[in-house]
Amino acid sequence: MSVVDANVVLRYLLDDHAELSAKAAAILEQQTVTLPIEAACEVVYVLQKVYVVTREEIQQLLTGLLNEALVNMEKPELFLKALEYYGSSTLDFVDTLLCAYHTVERQAVFTFDNKLNQFIQRAEQSSNPL
Repeated sequence: MSVVDANVVLRYLLDDHAELSAKAAAILEQQTVTLPIEAACEVVYVLQKVYVVTREEIQQLLTGLLNEALVNMEKPELFLKALEYYGSSTLDFVDTLLCAYHTVERQAVFTFDNKLNQFIQRAEQSSNPL
């Protein structure tokens, strides 16, 4: 099994470097690779902070990578839920991952972050039918 780093994914998504973007496309389109969640977090951060890509577009781009099977992930359902939360909130991506661990895997999240606690409570309420 092979893993890719954030730079390969960024060059593929942004298609901003003739040589490296072509190499990234060859890797993702012709190999079976895994994108570690840690590297995916870096992709989200760089897209948002350096390239000023909107949250919704980041959600679409990374969801597309998974849906098109260009990358594998250890916990794709967790990552997709985090992207969903990220696209519809103002939380940073790591916080949306924590919320996804709670809603997808039913893990308790201990935090002093009131904003995160409130988001987790709202997510829990919306996922529990009355």
